Amino acid sequence: MRKDYIAFFVSLFLSRLADQILLFIVPLVVFQATQSAAWAGLAFFVESLPRFLAFPFCGVLCDRFSPVRILHISQIYRVLLCVLAVILSLLFGGIAWLVVLSALCGILTTQGVMAREVLMPRVFHHYSYTKTLSYSQIADQSGLVLGPLVAALMLEVWAWHWVVLCVAGVFLLADASMLIWQRLSQIDIAPFDQDQGAWLQPFRVAIGHIRTTAQLRKIITLAVGVNLIVGVTAATSAAMVIGSFSADKDSYAWLQAAGAVATIAILVLLARVVIPLKVLGGVSYVLIAAGGFICAMAPNLAGYVSGFLLIVGFDKMFNVYMRSIRQRVIPPQDFGKTVGVITLLNNLSQPAAGLLVALLAAPVGTQKVILILAILSTVLGATAHWWLAHATQCASEQRTYR
Repeated sequence: MRKDYIAFFVSLFLSRLADQILLFIVPLVVFQATQSAAWAGLAFFVESLPRFLAFPFCGVLCDRFSPVRILHISQIYRVLLCVLAVILSLLFGGIAWLVVLSALCGILTTQGVMAREVLMPRVFHHYSYTKTLSYSQIADQSGLVLGPLVAALMLEVWAWHWVVLCVAGVFLLADASMLIWQRLSQIDIAPFDQDQGAWLQPFRVAIGHIRTTAQLRKIITLAVGVNLIVGVTAATSAAMVIGSFSADKDSYAWLQAAGAVATIAILVLLARVVIPLKVLGGVSYVLIAAGGFICAMAPNLAGYVSGFLLIVGFDKMFNVYMRSIRQRVIPPQDFGKTVGVITLLNNLSQPAAGLLVALLAAPVGTQKVILILAILSTVLGATAHWWLAHATQCASEQRTYR
């Protein structure tokens, strides 16, 4: 692999590693402090909602300005926020600073994700887009592998605010690797010419693409279903492993790492074997939904682990399918703004799942909440399949009529 490509993927890995440490410690610290799955679910809702609401605005920024500059700003400001959170924690105490930090860093993470999303089709000329996505997801999942393990190890030694200070250092290294990529690649990524007028116009363009493209409407519906299960899993996994099945936080960390390892194995396969997109989408969605049902009905930790691995293992396969479709059907000059709106619509179901856990975990039980969302995800999958078939048939009839 070229040296500039390696530097780009290393930056992605380090950024994901730091972000994953924050995502890992928030529900864990909140659950340990409160012993409540409902509070852990609420914390997940608070930390995840801002990052998803930011996607449309970050997408517009990436079309209007240099995505390289936006990525640099994303990483440096996360360093500063981590340091500020540590200072405020030492001065005033409490775990609320951790949740607020994660929410604010989530917005900047969204900015970085969108910048990389816009960059990748334009800088990896030696790879197909599917192969580029597979390698980027491998770097991403490598951060997921190490994130929980590193976080659990550091929490054994330090309080959470010292862990956050280490996270700031990792974000700084990610930015340094990005600067190395810029120097090695010597690629000048200029933004597309855009109307610099009202901010509503880019959103109208994005919504127009969604409204007129059946494939985009299908993948949005499918992604909502996937993210319901992914969201409820993220919001409840600490409570299920530590609370319901009486394991310790090290077991929780190993569970997260095992899920990431399974995902990397799947992504390595995708980087080496050409699989039709229709197969990628169908297989990944069915197995994610199956994982949701298994987690909902698991009688013990072993059963829960099998369902959890299906969910997190095939989530990124679905991600490759979804992003490949987007890259094929969205015009390059509108890519950032359109993907921003799509990603917001896709991911609102994740904080919604966390909120449902907060509201329903106490009265009906955590596993019943998972079951409800698994059923809803199955319904959405069937609806999306019917929707595209119906839209395709209507388009065919219109062509025949003409």
